[in-house]
Formats: sequence, structure tokens, C-alpha cells
Amino acid sequence: QVQLVESGGGLVQAGGSLRLSCAASGNIFRNNVMAWYRQAPGKQRELVAGITRGSIPNYAASVRGRFTISRDNAKNTVYLQMNSLKAEDTAFYYCNVQQGISQTYWGQGTQVTVSS
Repeated sequence: QVQLVESGGGLVQAGGSLRLSCAASGNIFRNNVMAWYRQAPGKQRELVAGITRGSIPNYAASVRGRFTISRDNAKNTVYLQMNSLKAEDTAFYYCNVQQGISQTYWGQGTQVTVSS
């Protein structure tokens, strides 16, 4: 089992910044992909950004250029730096780890609210 604990959500004005953190613990494989997803009310959960152990990132088109994902392998922690936030970024943000053949784990989520 892997446990994920997110932090850093909150309320921010449009144009502002927030930094999310997610610390993983438990049976963590050396090779995994860590990611952030989000889900807004009435919408499906969507991938925001993911990053491999070798720190190769990928981003949703809607956040590319504004968000930066990074990770600290020594701490088993993934970060999401969110700049130039927009009202449409308002959602519950979830940390995700995928490892092995089919293991996937989710954090409890953290609310991000952007006021316009």
C-alpha cells in the first residue's frame, strides 16, 4: 500500500499562485509516475500533469506554460507550482502514483479555489 498526503490548496485571486505538495509513503517502487489530477464540480477528473522518476514531465494543454510539476525522489514528494491561476482552475486536486503493472493510488485531494 501507498499513502499519499496532499497539502497547499486554498483560495487565491485570479493571477495568483499556489504550490501543491504530495508526500508518498509506504511500499513505493523505485520506478513510478507521479501525477496531479483535478476534478471540478459536474466534470470528469482530468490529468493536470505527470512526471516520471527521471523528471520527464507532461502537461495538459490547458495548464502548459502556467503550471510546473517537479519531484524529489529522496523525499518521495511531488509538487505542482501553479502560476497565473484562472477561475477555471478551480477544482479538487488529487495526487496520483502509478507503479508496477497496475498499481495506482490516490490522495484525499485538496481544494483549489480561484476567485475572479
